[in-house]
Amino acid sequence: MRAQSTPQTHEHDLHEQDLWAPIEESLADEEVAAGLQRGEEAFLEAAYRRWSTLVHTLAYRSLGDSREAEDVTQQVFLAVWRGREGYNPKRGAFAGWVVGITRRKIADALTARTRRAALASAAKTSLSLAAPTCDNMARQVLDQVLVKHELTLLPAPQRRVLQLAFYDDLTHTQIAEVTGWPLGTVKSHSRRGLNRLRQRLVATDAC
Repeated sequence: MRAQSTPQTHEHDLHEQDLWAPIEESLADEEVAAGLQRGEEAFLEAAYRRWSTLVHTLAYRSLGDSREAEDVTQQVFLAVWRGREGYNPKRGAFAGWVVGITRRKIADALTARTRRAALASAAKTSLSLAAPTCDNMARQVLDQVLVKHELTLLPAPQRRVLQLAFYDDLTHTQIAEVTGWPLGTVKSHSRRGLNRLRQRLVATDAC
């Protein structure tokens, strides 16, 4: 006779995940940090539920933009996961470590905002000094196509860094997080890529 699953067993399966909630709430911050350092993703989710509101609030107060605050919040917990081995409880509480990461990500966001504003201002000034003739517009389109083409000729790491900087508006720190490369490596690829790109474009103009 084939055994049948009992209602009690089925109910246990349905509610097994729900039991994590009260257990999670009873965990000390140090236990969440320890689980996170062991590489257990459940503790990353626990950390997000516990501190994401604080992170988002700090970001929103500094940036005044909910979308940017959401982006910073995601970046913070990505950095928490990737940098979990760097947390040292002897240096302070885990929540303080998360807040420290939050402040750095807010600073990065403000730097990116300032850079975008400067570029927009420079573009506006340039447009006010030169009327947008058909020749100018054609030249701009040609320059964009030329830059894209020259990027494809760069070594893959340099091309990757410059594309993230030009088209995604990422800082060197953010590029390092996206690619997983050391910050020094990112800066080196950026510098070499820009030098090669500059040399190629100068040579093209001279033709």
